[in-house]
Amino acid sequence: MLPKASKSADKFIVDRTKPHRNSNVGLAVRRTRDRLSQNLGPPDFNRDMLKLHARALLSNAGTPPLLILLVVFGGLYAGGSTHTLAMWAFAALACYLPLFAIAQRLKHRSQNEIEVVRTRRWLFAAHFASGIGWTCFALLPTTGTTLPEIVLVQGTVLLFVIAGTAIVTAALGGALVAAFALPVCAFAFQASLNPATSTLVAAVVVAASLPFLTYVANHRNRAALTLLASQSEKNALVAELETAKSMSDEARRRAEEANLAKSRFLASMSHELRTPLNAILGFSEVMANQVLGPLENPTYRDYASDIHQSGKHLLSLINEILDLSRIEAGRYKLNEEPLSLAPVVEDCCRLMELKARSKNISLKIETEPTLLRLFADERSIRQITLNLLSNAVKFSPSGGEVRIRVGWTAGGGQYISVQDNGPGIPEAEIAVVLSAFGQGSIAIKSAEQGTGLGLPIVQGLTALHDGVFELQSKLRSGTTAIVAFPRSRVMEELPAMPMEPKVASGGVA
Repeated sequence: MLPKASKSADKFIVDRTKPHRNSNVGLAVRRTRDRLSQNLGPPDFNRDMLKLHARALLSNAGTPPLLILLVVFGGLYAGGSTHTLAMWAFAALACYLPLFAIAQRLKHRSQNEIEVVRTRRWLFAAHFASGIGWTCFALLPTTGTTLPEIVLVQGTVLLFVIAGTAIVTAALGGALVAAFALPVCAFAFQASLNPATSTLVAAVVVAASLPFLTYVANHRNRAALTLLASQSEKNALVAELETAKSMSDEARRRAEEANLAKSRFLASMSHELRTPLNAILGFSEVMANQVLGPLENPTYRDYASDIHQSGKHLLSLINEILDLSRIEAGRYKLNEEPLSLAPVVEDCCRLMELKARSKNISLKIETEPTLLRLFADERSIRQITLNLLSNAVKFSPSGGEVRIRVGWTAGGGQYISVQDNGPGIPEAEIAVVLSAFGQGSIAIKSAEQGTGLGLPIVQGLTALHDGVFELQSKLRSGTTAIVAFPRSRVMEELPAMPMEPKVASGGVA
């Protein structure tokens, strides 16, 4: 009899393992990052910067005319000449027209059609032309105006215009100097004609603002270049990822097709091999048992017995291949019915008791007494349990112990756990032993030769029951195999039927 522990089985929480990242995609990402990090030297983003400059100019095209109109109204309020202010306004607007025309033309051109050197020259010339209008503003006569300190007002307006232009023209280095070097010199000359303290301070501030705002514009230019470089690297990385993903998807599709074809082939061939193999088993058994007459030579009887044992081993191998092929091909049908998990596992343990006793291995089973019925395929549950027990007995040393637990999971499902104290499996080989025909290096050296199909069949049958199979192992500490069934397969306990009161058979007094 199998010893049964008094305490209830432990509750296991089985987490689904995360899928491994596709190696092709990971390799493509690493190669792309290495290539981008080794790309020395500044990239050529001149065309992109010119397009950015053109978009910035066009998006702020309404600002210069508005500012010019404000200056005209302010000059009229201060008592300036209407004729002079009107002529200056038309001249200033005309000076901006070439700049906006070049920006409009540049916007509608593709990057391959842009000639960088020639376009930059035209843009610098247009910016210089736009500065001529502000040069005229700095040289406007101040006589006849009623507003005091008109030179300070001119300096303030120039300061705002230079600051705004520095923000708009940051994508084209040197554009600010080309546009306002002449207006600043003109304002300094105008301030020298009236050498008051306030006018000289205004001239110094305006002159100092040009190199400072040029530095700010250059800093924004470098930031724009960095942004473009990052965008280019991201686009290259995305392109590499898309290529790797396409390659991975195609390889996965071909692998799935090949695996399906393999499963169908194995299922067909295994079925065809069983027919002649049954004949070999029948004839060899007849010869070994001497049903049709005695065999005089004892060697022939031994040969017949060997043929029969080898045939039975080959038949079990074919049956395993057939089961695995049906599972992989999606043709394995479950005959589901309500069953109690503990009696099925105990029955499987009794079948393995003789093999365990031959190796002096003790089987200890622990079950929780409150288990409800499980909706599952009994044949599959038996096959899962026998495969796990067979592996545990096979890899346990003589005098070892195999512990079987059946109980509740933390999520309300039920589980089967088989733990041995064998040599264990290295962590790197767990994926190998879970694959078809896979065997670990230690298992090959320390245990009997097997087919490597037991655990894949357990994994497949568990998946058909919507369950989780987990293999936990550590070198020289043994292995624990856990099969957990979900809560949805646990059947609720039915309430007791109400009992009708019995009527007395006696008569009425």
